[in-house]
Amino acid sequence: MAANNPIAGLNKIFDNRIRLGVMSILMVNEEINFNDLKQMLEVTDGNLATHLQTLEESGFIKVQKGFVGRKTNTTYSVTKAGQKAFNDHITGLEKMIRGIK
Repeated sequence: MAANNPIAGLNKIFDNRIRLGVMSILMVNEEINFNDLKQMLEVTDGNLATHLQTLEESGFIKVQKGFVGRKTNTTYSVTKAGQKAFNDHITGLEKMIRGIK
């Protein structure tokens, strides 16, 4: 990519505000469960599940299914690859913003 490309370093996966929100939350929390994510982002079950699946398939988040008492509990955490990709994306956004000023 050319050095003067204003969108170099941006990752298309994070273009969506919900995926951007999920990654932002996971970068500052070791792990978080589905219901907490849903509440924080104010999205429907189906909408969140679709975006979580995209992030999981990209290797950016890890899904752990378990139980709390008799209820299922699904938690999510960011992977090393996810951390790198998201940090690169944020750096790309910062460079783009600085380039516009």
